[in-house]
Amino acid sequence: MADAASIAQSVTSPLSQARRLVVKIGSALIVDETGEIRRTWLETVADDIATLRQNGVETIVVTSGAVAIGRRVLGLKRTRSLRIEEKQAAAAIGQVRLVEAYRAGLARHGIIAAQILVTPDDTEARRRHLNARATLTALLALGAVPVINENDTVATAELRFGDNDRLAARVAQMASADTLVLLSDVDGLYTADPRRDPAASHIREVTEMSAEIEAMAGEARPGISSGGMVTKLAAARIAMAAGCRMAITDGRPGHPLSALLSGARATWFTTSAEPLSARKRWIAAHLSVIGHVMVDDGAARALATGKSLLPAGVIEVTGQFERGDLIAVQGKDGREIARGLSNYATDEARTLAGRHSGLSEAILGYRGRDELIHRDDLVLT
Repeated sequence: MADAASIAQSVTSPLSQARRLVVKIGSALIVDETGEIRRTWLETVADDIATLRQNGVETIVVTSGAVAIGRRVLGLKRTRSLRIEEKQAAAAIGQVRLVEAYRAGLARHGIIAAQILVTPDDTEARRRHLNARATLTALLALGAVPVINENDTVATAELRFGDNDRLAARVAQMASADTLVLLSDVDGLYTADPRRDPAASHIREVTEMSAEIEAMAGEARPGISSGGMVTKLAAARIAMAAGCRMAITDGRPGHPLSALLSGARATWFTTSAEPLSARKRWIAAHLSVIGHVMVDDGAARALATGKSLLPAGVIEVTGQFERGDLIAVQGKDGREIARGLSNYATDEARTLAGRHSGLSEAILGYRGRDELIHRDDLVLT
């Protein structure tokens, strides 16, 4: 494994620029053909995460494998497709074993693992999105490594992601990650399926998701994995739009992240946008304003310097909105100066207006967010 010094000195890979990293691990990597967890391999990934953390890289893991593990425990043969209720039962059993393997691997380095199970609604619905984002931010600040999987025990065929490539991209978007790595059983994108076309060429970098690039995607390989190049390119599109670079690389050898840092073959999908600027463009362009708050001159000056909006600076609240809705911020002259996602519903915002943030628990009966709108969820207009 590469040591901390060599990782810090590495200039051969865009991974060396990462500060908040999402790593997606597919079923075919973490689970062998019999349904057993590849614990030795998983420990090498934990080693890599520990080394990256020593260099200030926050890491989130998005993992597959629960269904594959659970079906072995239940004796459900791999020669037939599972009914949805069988998949849910297998996921419930497999998830326990899966997260324990991550816990044990990371604990060898004194790192705490945290389990998060999500559904598509948790990344799409704004209120759930904000809740999940806040939880991830808190876990990373406390030094934990979130281990995320789709909540297969409750998701239905109509609602589930169906693969964890796109889930990983949504998590990267939600967490404002700057780098997403898809560890797979392929080492990147080719001009054609290399299994069928020996003349297919490996593509080192993609800077734009064109129709030509998307046409290069093949089908998923048979076996444990549910994803394919199509889902990986869909993930790349989401990640790039969020200002997050993404890599597809072969994760089968031990220490795959150290290998990627040292220049292992991969396809990098790059973008010139930064995660927060991309998020703010999304806020500005794709949501409708539901309500308004008027702020005093001090709050207006603070917003202009990149600060969050605190309840103490709010003079008036109008409209009917819920937590996570987009609201406009107006100066005393009624002119809009900013807009962002509210951390409180209308009645709560009105109750807190003009009050110090530290009083939220006494006023509302629970400790809420210090900010009415956090600076990461606010854009000046």
